[in-house]
Amino acid sequence: MKKNTIKLTRKIQVVIDLPTMEERKEAIGKLYAWQDRAYRTANIMVSHLYVQEMLKEFFYLSEGIQYKLAREQKDEAGILQTSRMNTIYQVTSKRFKGEMPTNIISCLKASLYSTFKKNQEAYWRGECALMSFKKDMPFPFTTEGMSKLEYDADKKAFCFRLFKIPLKTYLGRDHSDKWRLLQRVSQGELKLCTSHLQLKDGKTFWLAVFELEKETHHLNPGVIAEVSLSLEYPIVVKVGKNRHQIGNKEEFLHRRLAIQAARKRAQVGATYNKSGKGKKRKLKAVERFRQQEKNYILQRLHVYSRRLIDFCIQHQAGTLMLMNQEDKIGIAKEEGFVLRNWSYCELISKIQYKAKKVGIEVIVG
Repeated sequence: MKKNTIKLTRKIQVVIDLPTMEERKEAIGKLYAWQDRAYRTANIMVSHLYVQEMLKEFFYLSEGIQYKLAREQKDEAGILQTSRMNTIYQVTSKRFKGEMPTNIISCLKASLYSTFKKNQEAYWRGECALMSFKKDMPFPFTTEGMSKLEYDADKKAFCFRLFKIPLKTYLGRDHSDKWRLLQRVSQGELKLCTSHLQLKDGKTFWLAVFELEKETHHLNPGVIAEVSLSLEYPIVVKVGKNRHQIGNKEEFLHRRLAIQAARKRAQVGATYNKSGKGKKRKLKAVERFRQQEKNYILQRLHVYSRRLIDFCIQHQAGTLMLMNQEDKIGIAKEEGFVLRNWSYCELISKIQYKAKKVGIEVIVG
């Protein structure tokens, strides 16, 4: 049975809601400490899971060694004192006891174990590298670690407590649906799932995960929208006799090529920039143009995919078929200009996400 709900993730900036500078420094220091322990915990958990899985490959051990990954109480050949999932929790909770909330450890245990089991065959064949985590990785937490989210009219922000640390949202000039989603959560109309908190570049971001019902539209699965992606026209969609082109080559590329030219000039001029802080300061302008190009691409792909889904809804198309995409991606890889300037895979992922939200089935051919 298909689920009638979908999970949406929104990146929301939050700030420490305390009156004095000393209190804010203490709170932010605690958050940084938790993030540090979380990334170390994740690496330790993955290492233990990998060793357990590959233990039977250690053929050079004595023949008397038992290596069945089961509890010794349930199986005579078992070598574990507890369940396999609980082993990684026990190892990390003992090592970091009192240094971070156990809620974070439990969330990491569940997510990492699920991901590892999904990829364990690829690990065994050597087709997939073991997961590795960096210091700025976001750490997870459930709603049990949060107090009730509510809107404070005086502060003009949504406020909540994360493990007793008061936080408030900073939405800025938000033109998306973040404010509306937070309001529905505060009113009990929407469910908040396991989310993450990330501290990066001096800012704190809450990666909030909302679970909401799929949009209901009168769609007919028998009506098929045939979609073709190309460089000349980003999206060409056909439903029956209705044919529609979304975007064009000039409209998409003119701005991107201008940003790339500006970035190239910044790279040439970086030699004469004042250093002071080394590479980071000299390449500050280059990095700004790189981020500007990235934001432009994401914005255009969002617009194209949104227009496609709106067209399908208008014509009640319940099935969306992407035609001959493997061949086109292969051609794009052979041509450097196309590969650099057109994001087929990114556009496909956005189409799939928006189609799932409204209940349209996507078939990639």
